[in-house]
Amino acid sequence: MRVMPRIAASRAAHTSSLTPRTSQFNSRPRIAIVAGESSGDLLGSLLIEAVQATGLAVEFYGIAGPRMQGRGARTLYDMETLAVRGYVEALSNLRRILAIRRGLKRALLAAPPRLFIGVDAPDFNLTLEIALRRAGIPTVQFVGPSVWGWRRSRLERVRRAATHTLLIFPFEEELYRRAGIPATYVGHPLAHALPSPDRASARARLGLQAGDEYVALLPGSRRSEIKALGRLYIDTVRRILAERPGVRFLVPLASRRTRDLFEQAVNQCDAHELPLRILYGHAHDALQAADVALVASGTATLEALLLDCPHVITYRVPWLTYQIMKRQAYLPYVGMPNILAGRFIVPELLQSDARPETLAAALLSLLTDAQARRRMRNEFAQLRASLKRDTPRLIAEVLAPYLT
Repeated sequence: MRVMPRIAASRAAHTSSLTPRTSQFNSRPRIAIVAGESSGDLLGSLLIEAVQATGLAVEFYGIAGPRMQGRGARTLYDMETLAVRGYVEALSNLRRILAIRRGLKRALLAAPPRLFIGVDAPDFNLTLEIALRRAGIPTVQFVGPSVWGWRRSRLERVRRAATHTLLIFPFEEELYRRAGIPATYVGHPLAHALPSPDRASARARLGLQAGDEYVALLPGSRRSEIKALGRLYIDTVRRILAERPGVRFLVPLASRRTRDLFEQAVNQCDAHELPLRILYGHAHDALQAADVALVASGTATLEALLLDCPHVITYRVPWLTYQIMKRQAYLPYVGMPNILAGRFIVPELLQSDARPETLAAALLSLLTDAQARRRMRNEFAQLRASLKRDTPRLIAEVLAPYLT
């Protein structure tokens, strides 16, 4: 099956070649960049912003989501095709993903950019980076693969793939230094970019009642996550309301497709009577506004920490995916607050433990225990301080030699 690119709107509709036209880039330095999901799109947009703040007139293109496109990046493919998580889930899209990578590699080798930046998505980006680096194109991996948690064999692949790696967690730098891989800890871009938590302002922006109780529900940014977790979240809501009928629920969803899937779950569960407010985007506002949150494992757990929202972490993947991940894991936890703390500070209810009754009980415990919420927030404050650096300046310093 031949996969054609999703050409940016400004390109002629009849153009089918993947090779970018040099005339489109006005002779400016070109940076190819690839993000594979919503969290990578956010990080990529912050990186683009950091480069633009230096005053350099740079053209970004590759695979970009809406935030990166909003910063001027051109996209050749629909980013959501890459947004799969887990071994089993990737198999259904594998042929298309491999075709996209081959097409993108041909395009970049035919018209080499000044620099290639892979934003997270290591299973896609590292292989591409190895081929580009062999061809003499400098490569930067923005967000190192989670070798500290599992699959430490990836370090050798990073060494072959990346000219330089931008690290976002403080404990990673020593691992990369020992492995002899050029890397710089730049702090976490979200710690730099997100505002100081302000519940009252967030509630005002969303038009919420100041004195009501709110639970934010974040079932993930991928369609596969909504399919796996949508009904579970709805059944959890019903159990919470049976104990605490005044609670209201905020459901921020990352795209029209994920919103449609969640609304399908509401329809299938006949849950129209539930006090669910579905938001298009606004995840950061929802986390700031909420008293507590139920968060799917992933970047959103870090966002909840940075926005000072006490939460419970959950996740479900197919049985085979879980067995493979469990055998390769080095840490007993999956949520970023717990990984950063080196111990459990946020409850994790995964796989068979992720049931409506257990999730509802954990959330109700947080809602009714102000002291537990305060302890969690105190832990969050210390972790926020460890992640905050002058990230745009540090990113710009690493990239400058490739662009001037």
